[in-house]
Amino acid sequence: MPLSRRDFTARTVIAGAGVALTGTVGALATAPGALAADDGPGAYGHDEHGRPHGPGYGPLLPDPAGLLALPAGFTYRVITHSGVTTLDSGESTPSNHDGTATFEGHRGVTLLVNNHELKGPRANWAHPVPLTDGLVYDPAAAGGCTVVEVRRGGEVAEWVGIAGTSTNCAGGATPWDTWLTCEETEDLAGKNGMTKDHGYVFEVDPHDRRANRDPKPVKAFGRYAHEAVVIDPRQGHAYLTEDASGPNGLLYRWTPPQGFRHGRGRLRTLAADAGVLAAAKCFDSSGRFVDDLSRATKTGTVYGVDWVAVADRDARTVPVRKQFAAGAVTRARKLEGMWWADGGAYFVSSYAREESPGAAHDGQVWFYDPKRRTIRLVVLIGVNADPGAEGGWDGPDNITVSPYGGLVIAEDGSGLQHLLGATESGRVYPLARNELNIGTAEAPEYSEFTGVCFSPDGRTLYANIQEPGIMLAVTGPWRRDR
Repeated sequence: MPLSRRDFTARTVIAGAGVALTGTVGALATAPGALAADDGPGAYGHDEHGRPHGPGYGPLLPDPAGLLALPAGFTYRVITHSGVTTLDSGESTPSNHDGTATFEGHRGVTLLVNNHELKGPRANWAHPVPLTDGLVYDPAAAGGCTVVEVRRGGEVAEWVGIAGTSTNCAGGATPWDTWLTCEETEDLAGKNGMTKDHGYVFEVDPHDRRANRDPKPVKAFGRYAHEAVVIDPRQGHAYLTEDASGPNGLLYRWTPPQGFRHGRGRLRTLAADAGVLAAAKCFDSSGRFVDDLSRATKTGTVYGVDWVAVADRDARTVPVRKQFAAGAVTRARKLEGMWWADGGAYFVSSYAREESPGAAHDGQVWFYDPKRRTIRLVVLIGVNADPGAEGGWDGPDNITVSPYGGLVIAEDGSGLQHLLGATESGRVYPLARNELNIGTAEAPEYSEFTGVCFSPDGRTLYANIQEPGIMLAVTGPWRRDR
């Protein structure tokens, strides 16, 4: 049922009072462009207890090893490194690490499922995901996921979770403790060397290797350039982002069919047309249609959301996002990471400098409230005038909600690449900086951060440097942000 203007106006008043953003993150409202400014290394200082003034943990200190700059008191450990570490089969850790989530294993073990964003034929890549028997969807494709086991004593093991998929970008953890890996591609069989259709979501179980045999796509979620997905643990809806352009991608909601109950392995039993896949259509408090999320120029902006059914979700002739006429749905430039918290879905629009009709920006984070059917702009990053200089940010991608309050954001922009923290009061600060061999053959330019997530006990922050593919574990004096 469409959301009426009267209903939306009432819900906007409630959201504007702060109810929609209570809990873990709180109100992350900042003035447009404010996040592009840096407090500067001299702005931190320390109090009598040695704690830095201002947001975060103090300035980033250069790493003698040339890998990761961190604040004082923090350390990192390399967990996997493509071309250096190996799987339990003896083959190399695959390259191009991307979306990641952590799961609690037995006896203090932390399990991580790690996407490998490898597009096209296997011959294009030095370290594709190995074609482990029984775990292969398309033997021509290079991508997939590995499962990384970090034991209490520090020992690390790694094995294949799924192989033969393509361009595994982000994804999302499920309430039943599995991982949904998303293919950011629309390649059909016969294109780019593929022997099967791609552009789907697959489920990977980190706890049971047998459950991953004979991989089957969740076709009910649609075939398009998937980025990330979250599941509403109460209603069972799936929310999904699309990273595509020409035209810009869409925010989707999948509604399960009546009587369907989620659980391990149940998504693969769904028919290709099960449930309803729909795209978001937003409007402001005056009832005016919003064609693109880049129209929002102030944090705190609230839009109502209706959902418009997708006609052909398998999109064999016309991509899903092109099936809608002008004025039918709301688009956004580079819809990226998602995270479920506070009763709703946080999601990212990475930047809007071109191919967007609204104002230019270098990053937005929105919060979708399913109860009120509204989205609220909680973080807005102004255009970064000098990405190569320390002090500005651009291109948020993967995100996670911190157990210490606020967000942690993986930067995928131009120039310097950071892990960023966003406090509950709305201030953004650098948490880490990639310093990996810049200007060398291994890393001719800064590679994006990906896969940001905390361990189940909250003590360790995991993140990846996508190229060549390094998983890092960061520990230190974590505390609740001010």
